[in-house]
Amino acid sequence: MGIQQGNPTIHYRGQDLAHIDAIIPRIGNSLTFYGSAIVRQFEVMDVVSANPSQAITRSRDKLRCMQILSGAGLGLPITGFARSVSDVDDLISMVGGAPLVIKLLEGTQGIGVVLAETKKAASSVIEAFYGLGNNILIQEYIKEAKGTDIRAFVVDGKVVGAMKRTAKEGEFRSNLHRGGSAEIVKLTRDEKASAISAAKAMGLTVAGVDMLPSVRGPLILEVNSSPGLEGIEAATGKDIAIEVVRYLERQYAVKQAAKPISVKRKIKKESKL
Repeated sequence: MGIQQGNPTIHYRGQDLAHIDAIIPRIGNSLTFYGSAIVRQFEVMDVVSANPSQAITRSRDKLRCMQILSGAGLGLPITGFARSVSDVDDLISMVGGAPLVIKLLEGTQGIGVVLAETKKAASSVIEAFYGLGNNILIQEYIKEAKGTDIRAFVVDGKVVGAMKRTAKEGEFRSNLHRGGSAEIVKLTRDEKASAISAAKAMGLTVAGVDMLPSVRGPLILEVNSSPGLEGIEAATGKDIAIEVVRYLERQYAVKQAAKPISVKRKIKKESKL
């Protein structure tokens, strides 16, 4: 990308992407910094994006995500964060003791998520992660979820699809990438409201909201700014992608309608060339 006065540009393999109308960010976890920078550049170029760059960056930081959702008053598993081995005992106590879940902040698709059954095991795993220089979250284990969670797909303030994911035998992580299975599910009123509120709190228009069922109501695990489509479309039988495209079309139409007449005429003229 090129950054200069009044003429921001993006090239792909030498081709200028000056006439892009809208984008759907699909950014790998390891490319968050670069991908978010590209989305920001498109924003500077007045291109419509399914999600704003700032919201994408926020959602990729699991700790910040939990803090934002907590501040919004949404249901969450009790979560702890520290950086010193001397705080391990207090950290374990903070989330209600073992069993508990330990998560790498940089993990994705269930990678770097460990269930520690005892306090001794939890201490060993936490200290090992600290020794390797990793940042981690500690969360209470929600036993009543029984290896299941819910993924709600939110587009423009509405839930357009939802599935229940179930972990495979002997596994507590329900991620499809870890061998879990998925089926369509009808959300309760509380689950639907929580998913919509979580996406709104994070500033995301398109989001995959992961929740655990619990006796306290739905508890939000994560708000994903680049949710996959294959699993939820297969489970629900719905065309989720078209909902995202329709949202972008609406936003593009709104942006065009707001432009001065002289700009509209210029765009119309260029489109005929």
